[in-house]
Amino acid sequence: MVRIASKQPRKQRRARYNAPPHLRGSLLHAPLADELKNKYSKRSLRVVKGDTVRVTRGDDAGKEGLVDIVLVEKTKIVVDGVSVKKADGTEVPRPIDPSNVVITKLNLSDRRREEKLVGE
Repeated sequence: MVRIASKQPRKQRRARYNAPPHLRGSLLHAPLADELKNKYSKRSLRVVKGDTVRVTRGDDAGKEGLVDIVLVEKTKIVVDGVSVKKADGTEVPRPIDPSNVVITKLNLSDRRREEKLVGE
């Protein structure tokens, strides 16, 4: 987990942006939906490709879709169906911060992820 010791926003931002790659995973956690919270007794989980999420904040609030890409370097995720229109009319995917989504369905194709959830 990235330890943020300062109360100053500029130092908090610097700690997030300059975090080493092995600590960026803690910045990619998103809260679980209520039924998943009760089932697994966890509040949040790292977002992975294939999870179904619902956007809770911003212009696309309420939209639900699959996670297409997890951008670890930028600590953002790309959700299918969430896009922005450019000036020339083309639609491009809009990266979203994981804290602005709720995981509604987990991708449990990875055996280690399932074991970690059930084991705890």
